[in-house]
Amino acid sequence: QISLPHIQISLAIYFLLAFSCRINLSFLLSLSLSLKMLTLNLLPTSSVTFSISGYKYPINNSLLCPKLVNRNQNQRTPHVPSLPLTKHISHLNEPRWLSSSFTNIHGRSLGSSSNPASHISYPNIFGHQVGFSSKPTSNIPQAASGTPQEANPDGKIEVSKPNKSLQLAVIFGLWYFQNIVFNVYNKKVLNIFSFPWFLASFQLFCGSLWMLILWSFKLQPCPKISKSFIIALLGPALFHTIGHISACVSFSKVAVSFTHVIKSAEPVFSVMFSSFLGDTYPLTIWLSIIPIVMGCSLAAITEVSFNFAGLWGALISNVGFVLRNIYSKKSLQSFKEVNGLNLYGWITIISLLYLFPVAVFVEGSQWIAGYHSAIETIGKSSTFYIWVILSGVFYHLYNQSSYQALDEISPLTFSVGNTMKRVVVIISTVLVFRNPVRPLNALGSAIAIFGTFLYSQATAKKSKKDGGEKKS
Repeated sequence: QISLPHIQISLAIYFLLAFSCRINLSFLLSLSLSLKMLTLNLLPTSSVTFSISGYKYPINNSLLCPKLVNRNQNQRTPHVPSLPLTKHISHLNEPRWLSSSFTNIHGRSLGSSSNPASHISYPNIFGHQVGFSSKPTSNIPQAASGTPQEANPDGKIEVSKPNKSLQLAVIFGLWYFQNIVFNVYNKKVLNIFSFPWFLASFQLFCGSLWMLILWSFKLQPCPKISKSFIIALLGPALFHTIGHISACVSFSKVAVSFTHVIKSAEPVFSVMFSSFLGDTYPLTIWLSIIPIVMGCSLAAITEVSFNFAGLWGALISNVGFVLRNIYSKKSLQSFKEVNGLNLYGWITIISLLYLFPVAVFVEGSQWIAGYHSAIETIGKSSTFYIWVILSGVFYHLYNQSSYQALDEISPLTFSVGNTMKRVVVIISTVLVFRNPVRPLNALGSAIAIFGTFLYSQATAKKSKKDGGEKKS
């Protein structure tokens, strides 16, 4: 019989492998094109050419038959030089992790680029190149491809932008699912092993180990380390540590749903601290934080599991993460070549060095007794281990997915998705733990989250306006 822990382990292994492989749609398109060339025996030396003069010429798969190609070549009198078969995709943003250098089974480099508009080449089995480029080119044949073609007045054929809906749905689905798994198992562990300092340290350890694995196997390009880079990270990592441990303390004292409602008030602290530092905000942003404050206050008053330690933990967590974001903008301006995932990886490593010694000092003497008590409560030590490991692994995975989502979508879409994620997490944890929710508590939570949504809309308009003023 397959028990629930076996299913949980299988899900965890599945998503670990999925993120380790880091398969991207661009790479899949390249692989598909190479396989089509292999099955159709289409060698780049064959003169499959056509002329374009402002019209659209669709190509059928039958034209790629070797017999038909040879017959068409015999009928032609003039010899037209053949064009290298290259697949071009217009306006396709290259993910940052794809900029790293990949190697094939022969140890050859398959491409390296730091420019999103650069041409990435992959040698196929014939020794010729099949490349991807975000720059449109003229007179490029599209062979054995199901992607629709568009002809412009200049006689250039451009492959239309592929639909990213499926890719974004997968990213958002993983992001939400991993966040739910983390919150569920994080709370399960804290219910029987109420040592948030230990659990927070272990979660940072899992994230650090994960990033070291990605860097070691070159699944993620490792940024260049310098003394100035490490010094610039000390401040953001400290505030990240404060935000993370405070959230874990809050989770251990109150219901998960209540902590997330209070954490939805993070924009309030962001506006306040940024205003103290000299930033100005329009009236719409100030008005948007009013329902956040009102909703959080109503939810706190009517919360069944209300606890001052849990409330203060969530509030301090907001302060920590807001100061981390503000400090990062000021101290990391000269390290823009480091992408978001690598930056988060190094912040995680430094945060672990900050947190673990303090965790040993605060809780270390109680861990052994707490462990034996937890095993007696749960009955099986293996179940306890699985819960702890899942909370640590999925803590990093959902943060990694959020950075990947931010690379693929606009900040406005990301903020809206983050707001909806909080709603999904609150509903999921209420259903899993069956926490009692009063009608006024649910109303306050809804008002607070709606205020967060209004804030994200107003902030996006402000950013767009500021960007337009800078350009002008």
